Amino acid sequence: MSHEIKIPALGESIAGGQIAKWHKKDGDVVAIGEVLLTLETDKVAAEVTADAAGVLRIQKQEGEDVEVGSVVATLEAGPVSAMPPSPALVPMEAAKPEVAAVAAPKSVPELKVVPKEPDRVMAQPPAAREEGRTTRKKMSPLRKKIADQLVSAQRNAAILTTFNECDMSNVMALRSKLQDSFVAKHGLKLGFMSFFVKAVVDALKAVPQVNARVDGDEVVTNHFFDIGVAVGTERGLIVPVLRDCDKKSFADIEREILAYAQRAKDGKIQVEDLTGGVFTISNGGVYGSLLSTPILNPPQSGILGMHTIQQRPVAVDGQVVIRPMMYLALSYDHRVVDGKEAVTFLVRVKDCIENPARILVGA
Repeated sequence: MSHEIKIPALGESIAGGQIAKWHKKDGDVVAIGEVLLTLETDKVAAEVTADAAGVLRIQKQEGEDVEVGSVVATLEAGPVSAMPPSPALVPMEAAKPEVAAVAAPKSVPELKVVPKEPDRVMAQPPAAREEGRTTRKKMSPLRKKIADQLVSAQRNAAILTTFNECDMSNVMALRSKLQDSFVAKHGLKLGFMSFFVKAVVDALKAVPQVNARVDGDEVVTNHFFDIGVAVGTERGLIVPVLRDCDKKSFADIEREILAYAQRAKDGKIQVEDLTGGVFTISNGGVYGSLLSTPILNPPQSGILGMHTIQQRPVAVDGQVVIRPMMYLALSYDHRVVDGKEAVTFLVRVKDCIENPARILVGA
């Protein structure tokens, strides 16, 4: 008698994915709770584990597209009981409830959502094939989704980018001055991202047109401030969203950023964590980028590009001085945001970073 291994439900908007890696070989003896395969979708990667024991018979191979509910393998009755239990295995029933992304019925395998992190050896890319002097491989669902999103943004929005630069001296000095007391009080470090998130919220309030989007022949203005923070990985780009940033303190924002990082490490990133943002911040500076023109994250109308901090000579009060400078880039949808509004928005972000007291007192 055999037990079918089916692709479980992953969320309302996910119909299927691609088998990124089999963690077991055909003919292997499998115990309950062991990871069988990693499924990659256009949003998250997910581990499918065995909810029964037996000998694995694989029906779908790595790189194949599969739909929710489809049978990818079977488990045939085998001498599993004779196998000594592995101390590394933890049955899914004993795991914390939040690890399971979807409560699957007993007829389908359990599932854990896992991050698309380069240091996690799980979601391997589809097999490549050599063709003389070139190599060809199938796009992963995430990479294809990114490609479709980028092309859609370029095709459907009138994207324009405006630039400015900000002097990071004051925010760096304030951060250095408050760091010890901040860590002592909140148990975590004060980073630059919380300053930029707060600056963006302040600018969105000052220029609400940037917090709007085009929906058909209507313009929808958002009155909330859920800010996405773009994170690049070897698998592609993900944008976890920080909710209601106008109501959060610096410590709340830093804590939530750390929570996302920990959730990714523990394999608990959910589809809901990546949806619903009204504006995106992308920090290419962590990779050394000096300047860029970021592409919109549809249906949003604005994205802020941060870049590397570089010591540069600038004129201050008629004197040439060396200051830590950062180029800022705002890409926006010109259909709903005029040039004046875009420049006003970016100047407001610059003012908030160069005079961080503005953020603290709302001036």
